[in-house]
Amino acid sequence: MTSPKQTPEEKELAQKQVRFSDLTETLSQSELDLATIKADLLAFEGRYLRIVGVKYAELDEIEAKIAEIEARLHPVDQGAQEKASAARNQADQSAHTTKSIQEQEPTHFEPSDDIKKLYREAAKAMHPDLTTDAQARIARGAMMVEVNLAYEKNDVEKLRSIVNQWENSPDSVEGEGTGAELIRIIRKIALVEERLSAIDREIAELKATDLWRLKEKVDDAEKEGKDMLAEMVVSIESQIVGAKRRLESLTKTRAM
Repeated sequence: MTSPKQTPEEKELAQKQVRFSDLTETLSQSELDLATIKADLLAFEGRYLRIVGVKYAELDEIEAKIAEIEARLHPVDQGAQEKASAARNQADQSAHTTKSIQEQEPTHFEPSDDIKKLYREAAKAMHPDLTTDAQARIARGAMMVEVNLAYEKNDVEKLRSIVNQWENSPDSVEGEGTGAELIRIIRKIALVEERLSAIDREIAELKATDLWRLKEKVDDAEKEGKDMLAEMVVSIESQIVGAKRRLESLTKTRAM
């Protein structure tokens, strides 16, 4: 018994479906790469602030006090007044940043193979760019926000729960029909390709930041058995000692 001959539309649809399937795999991996970079960068930022940031906050506070005393010693010097104001703003900002990070638990992002696999499954199933329906994109987008939060927290059970919830949701079921499906899949492919380009740009932007470059240097130093953050602390502590001496000298001068 011979199989029915495919129409041109059915052949085109079959080819597009293969293309879409390949792109879905690529997209899930790209989203995982982006989420991993973001989570890794966030964890490093917290580590940096706890180790180095607190020292800069201490130095900024001393420098602000120095600037404020100099402003009082020279009340008509507009430059001294502006310097004192800027120094105080910097010190307050540093104190606020380090205070908020110290209230959080230290983290070091090391996602397991299990959670990476779950993330890819979630992205392949519910990514908003895998549908052309406006309402469905909103629902999928909300689910992916939950997926990313669970991944950042390295919460395997939460992520598994989200995947199971989606698999049993009516939003995971799509319609059929050759002509309409061909149009839908062409549009889906365009959306995925557009998202892949956006991910590439976002990853490039993250890797171009000063924080990412510092993270790479710290990671490279650790491979050589060096603690770059500890070395930075030593340097800042030396600056703090010098700033304290200047503050003490100015305090005595003001008291005369």
